[in-house]
Amino acid sequence: MISLLLKKLGVLIPTFFGVTLVAFIFIRLLPGDPVMLMAGERGMSEERHAEMMQVFGYDRPLYEQYLSYLGDLVQGDLGNSIITKRPVLEEFMTLFPATVELSLCAIILAILLGLPAGVIAATRRGSAFDHTVMTGALTGYSMPIFWWGLLLIILFSGILGWTPVSGRISLFYYFEPVTGFMLIDSLLSGEKGAFLSAVSHLILPSIVLATIPLAVIARQTRSAMLEVLGEDYVRTARAKGLGPGRVIGLHTLRNAMIPVITVIGLQVGVLFAGAILTETIFSWPGIGKWMVDSIFRRDYPSVQGGLLMIAAVVMIVNLIVDLLYGLINPQIRHTD
Repeated sequence: MISLLLKKLGVLIPTFFGVTLVAFIFIRLLPGDPVMLMAGERGMSEERHAEMMQVFGYDRPLYEQYLSYLGDLVQGDLGNSIITKRPVLEEFMTLFPATVELSLCAIILAILLGLPAGVIAATRRGSAFDHTVMTGALTGYSMPIFWWGLLLIILFSGILGWTPVSGRISLFYYFEPVTGFMLIDSLLSGEKGAFLSAVSHLILPSIVLATIPLAVIARQTRSAMLEVLGEDYVRTARAKGLGPGRVIGLHTLRNAMIPVITVIGLQVGVLFAGAILTETIFSWPGIGKWMVDSIFRRDYPSVQGGLLMIAAVVMIVNLIVDLLYGLINPQIRHTD
């Protein structure tokens, strides 16, 4: 397991530095001058503009800016936001719990619904349930997030009035955050109704963000189950008189979980990408909305730092998924 970990780290480290280059170039390809945007409607004289460009180091050649950025990055410094003047890492860690809370609820919802749906669809191949699940999965995967989110807001918030439209909790409640996770902090606050308010605000964004992962997990689970159900050892287990539940749970599902876990791990990147749209639609104060605002404001340090931190989280999750392979199937430790 240690050798597998070292091999994976040997791939992740250069990948991370590749991401730094992509993030650095990406934001500078966007049109607009960050210094002029910072000045706003007041404008700025040419002398003041040149002075500010020198202060931020944007007058230097790109390779010098990149090397300077790498030097600060090695020391754990992601820079300060041009707009708020706060450290980028501090802003990221302040908003990150909101995105994690939304993403966790979404992926848990996707797993709780997608796994059983895929298993049942595989065991009842060709049935009405199977066709319904596959049709629903294809529809969910093809549905644009922004359209789906607006549709749910119109129906459940506008027409039915069951859920709030935006935010993480009602404005009637205020308490100092302890963990950054609203569900936990609302419970710790002791304010009556705060937890239910936090849950109600989380329902629609979680459903919207969970739609694509749910569809992918259901389809992949069904495909993996059908492949394993045709193996000789499954037929042998049935011939020995084992019950359907034992055959499915012990012999089939465990071996089918390897590709499913791969898909679940890959959905982390999908969740962060979907969170950008979801948080924007529902005014969810997380990393996605922060990144969108930073891009519009040409806040170079915030965009670069946000992309790097998100990439680091995705790579760490994928590393954990790779290590889980070795726990589920020990043969992978030796083949890798």
